[in-house]
Amino acid sequence: MVNLQVEYMGLKLKNPLIVGASPMSSDIKTAKQLEQAGASALVYRSLFEEQIQMERAQLADELDIYSDRNAEMISLFPALKHSGPEKHLLNIKQLKENLNIPVIASLNCMYDVTWYEYAKLLEETGVDALELNFYSVIDDIDKTPENIETERIRIVETLASRLNIPFSIKLSPYYTNILNFVSRMDKAGAKAFVLFNRLFQPEIDIESEAHLTNFNLSKRGNFRVAMRYIGILNNKINADLCANNGIYNSVDIIQMLLSGANTVQLVSTLYKNQADYLKTLLRDIEIWMKSKGYKSIEDFRGKLSDSKIKTTETYYRAQYLDYLLRPEEIINKYPMR
Repeated sequence: MVNLQVEYMGLKLKNPLIVGASPMSSDIKTAKQLEQAGASALVYRSLFEEQIQMERAQLADELDIYSDRNAEMISLFPALKHSGPEKHLLNIKQLKENLNIPVIASLNCMYDVTWYEYAKLLEETGVDALELNFYSVIDDIDKTPENIETERIRIVETLASRLNIPFSIKLSPYYTNILNFVSRMDKAGAKAFVLFNRLFQPEIDIESEAHLTNFNLSKRGNFRVAMRYIGILNNKINADLCANNGIYNSVDIIQMLLSGANTVQLVSTLYKNQADYLKTLLRDIEIWMKSKGYKSIEDFRGKLSDSKIKTTETYYRAQYLDYLLRPEEIINKYPMR
């Protein structure tokens, strides 16, 4: 019998398969199915800055209706339909109460004060950890990379001093030196990094000449950028590493573990294959481990990371040079017709 247990942000997980943030986590029934199928933890869908500000604006509008009422009005208390993101907080609290696996809250903000306020409110729901989603598109052409990173580091340092639960940072790969940035946030108090965020890109309908909003699932193989940087970071920072984006089957998962990931997050493959596919993934990982003689995840995790294989070219230029220096192989594989 192999042991699939792993540790992530200090949490003891029964296996490395985490359900990533998505609408799946909004429904308790679906979340229970994912838990029963083998998910080791679940990330609740993100609470966004825009959502918080919109609900605050709605609340202000409704309160303003009553600003000119007089002393003879029947009630001093308006019947409000909107009262901030309390529904999100209540939903995650109920989910935590109904699951036996760890629940991780996700937060995506733009302003320091919102990060600090709502990270604390999410902690108070009883969640086991937080995932700080640093998804943003910089729209200020004069803002320097140094300023952007310094702001993020300050948020991490402040939350590390204020929170009593661990938190991870979910990042995009589009920083000037992602390795240095991760190292600085590791020292600032982040307990894990989720690599990488899937950024939704714009699309235009050329007939209507209008922007489209499409929800497209990730494609298998999108994880390769994450695999490169997880392979480089393994054993070079204190924080744990979680792979994300385009991980579809057991082969993908094992690749990420070999490169040094502690856990993986799954979303698109569960939309396509349903909750019970988790059982298949776990069974296939066990079969592979038995065939290799591994008794635990730690027996092989990071075996092919940069710090273990001792060949610096593998995660940097090796594949690139192979293709450029052996063009005949490409020509033979893809002949012109």
